[in-house]
Amino acid sequence: MHNPHTRTDSLYFDYPVFAFVRPPEMDGRAITHPVAIAGGGPSGLIAALELARFGVKCVVIEADETVSEGSRAACVSRRSMEILQANGVDQAFLAEALPWTHGTSYYREHEVFRLAMPHSDDERFYPMANLQQNLFEALLVERAQALGVEIRWRSRVTGVRQVPGASANTGAAAVELEVDTPAGSYTLRAQYVVAADGARSELRRLMGLKLNGESHEGRYLIADIQMTSTYPTERRAWFDPASNPGKTVLLHKMARDMWRIDYALDDDEDEEAEMQEARVKQRIKRHLDWIGETAPWTLDWVRLYKAHCLCLDDYRHGNVFFIGDAAHLVPIFGVRGMNSSMADANNLGWKLAAVLRGAAPDALLDSYSPERRAATVDVFANAAKSTRFMSPPTRGFALLRDAALQLAVTETFARQWINPRQSAPYDYIDSSLTTPDEDAFARGARPGAPMTCVKLANGRYLNDDVRDGFVLLVFGDGDAAKEFFETLVREDDATRMASTQGLQPALHIRSIFDEAAMHACDAVSGSAYLVRPDGHVCARWRQAAEDKVRTALERVLMKNGGIDHAAICRSK
Repeated sequence: MHNPHTRTDSLYFDYPVFAFVRPPEMDGRAITHPVAIAGGGPSGLIAALELARFGVKCVVIEADETVSEGSRAACVSRRSMEILQANGVDQAFLAEALPWTHGTSYYREHEVFRLAMPHSDDERFYPMANLQQNLFEALLVERAQALGVEIRWRSRVTGVRQVPGASANTGAAAVELEVDTPAGSYTLRAQYVVAADGARSELRRLMGLKLNGESHEGRYLIADIQMTSTYPTERRAWFDPASNPGKTVLLHKMARDMWRIDYALDDDEDEEAEMQEARVKQRIKRHLDWIGETAPWTLDWVRLYKAHCLCLDDYRHGNVFFIGDAAHLVPIFGVRGMNSSMADANNLGWKLAAVLRGAAPDALLDSYSPERRAATVDVFANAAKSTRFMSPPTRGFALLRDAALQLAVTETFARQWINPRQSAPYDYIDSSLTTPDEDAFARGARPGAPMTCVKLANGRYLNDDVRDGFVLLVFGDGDAAKEFFETLVREDDATRMASTQGLQPALHIRSIFDEAAMHACDAVSGSAYLVRPDGHVCARWRQAAEDKVRTALERVLMKNGGIDHAAICRSK
C-alpha cells in the first residue's frame, strides 16, 4: 500500500525523483528574484506558469523531491480547465483526465438525486474532469520546465524577513527567505514571495499568522484503489448504506483504472486502527460487494481527512501573498479546494506581472486579497451546507438530513435538497477593478464574471483568445476593431506597436462578427467587452466609445493619471 508516510512507487505511477541542484546564491552570487514561490503543488505551479506567460521569471522552492502522493484533489472544474488552457496545459491534461457531467446520490439502496451539470456544444470543456493530483502535478512540472521555470527541489523555507527598500531593481521592499538544503542553508531574496506551501504552511507559521473559521466534526478516510470496471465516470454518493450504516460513502472513477473511495468514520472509531491496511481493505470490500462490483482490486494509497472552513483574515502581508491551502482550507465536498487554489494563482499572477513590468502600481496587488477572500467566503457558504449534509454535526442536523432523504425516495420536490452544489467560478462584481454596467444587457457575462464561452461559426470558441493579456472584444465587422485600435494608439507608435516590445499584460483588440456570439452576449454592432488577463470581464458597453474603454482600463490598472496605451496595445 502507498501511504502518506512512505516513498514507494504507486501501482499505476512511477514517481519522478528530482535531484537537488546547488543554487548560485550558495556560491556568493547576489540575486534578487522578481518572485519566489514557496511550494510546488498545484497552486504554486499554476502561479509560476501564470507569471511565465507574461514574461516574469520566478523561482519555485519545494521541500520534497517529487510530486504529491495519491489522488488528493482529483476533480478539476470547467473554469480551472480554462486556466489550464491559458497556460498551455489543457491538451496534456485532457489526454489523461476523465470528463463527466452527472452524479447520483442514494439513500440506502434508493436513488434519490441525479446531478446533471449544464453542458452544451457551446462549451469547450466539460463541467468536471477527474485526474488524480499526483498525475496533474507531474504535467504542471513538465510544462513549467519547458518554459524555463526554475524549481529548486529538496529546499525548505525555514525563515522569512521583509526588508523595506531593499530591492535591487526598484528600491521597493523585498523579502528574504532562509532556505535549508542537503548542502546547507542560504538566503534567497525576492521582490515578492508567494506562499503556496499548503495546509501546514511554514511561511504562515513563521509570520505568526492564523487561520480563522470553523472545523467540522466529521472524519473521512480516503483511499485509492486500482480496479478495472466499465462503470461510467460520475460522482456517486451513498447515505446510510448497508456497508457504512448511518454514514456516507463517495466513489469517483479516475485515470489509469484508479478509483477514489471516501467513507465517513463513526465518532468513536479510532483513527490509527482504521488506517491499518487490513481494516481499510475490509471496509472497501464491504462496500464494493454491496454495490455489486466484483472486479479484483488493489489498495494503493490511504489518507485521513477532516473538513475545515478556515482562512486568513488577509491574503497579503507586505510583499508576501498567500494562495491555496496556505491561505484557506475548504471542504472537499463540491470539489472546491484545488479549484479555488488555481483561481487564486490565476488572479494573482497577472497582477504581479503588471506591477513588475511597469504597467500598474504596487497598489494593484491590494486587490488580490479582497477579490479572492470574498471568493473563499462564498465557497464557505456553499461548502458548509454540503458538509453539514454529508456529515451532520448534531443529532438535530442528522434528523433533518435523514427526513429529507426519506422524503426524496418518493417525492420529487424533495430531491433538490440533496444537490451537492458543485464548484462554480466566483464573480468579482464588487471589486474596485470592475466597472458596473451603464447599459442594460439581457444576456452575457456581467462585469466581474468570467467571459462567456460560445462556439463560433469557424469552429473556435469566443473565449479561446481571452488569455494573453487584456482583450477588448469588439462586436461587428473588422472595421469596428480597426477603428478602436487607431483611436487608442497614436499613429507615430505604429513601429513600436508592431514589435514584441512594450508592457505586459498587453491589450489585444479583437473583432467578433459571429451571430451566435453576438446573441449570447446580447451584443450589436459596436458593442464591446473588456476582459482581464484572468478571463474575467472588466466592463462592457452596448455601444462602446474610446473614452469609456480608456477609463475602464485605467481603473483596472489603477492608473488615474492615464496609461501609455501605445506601450500596451496589440492588434489581433
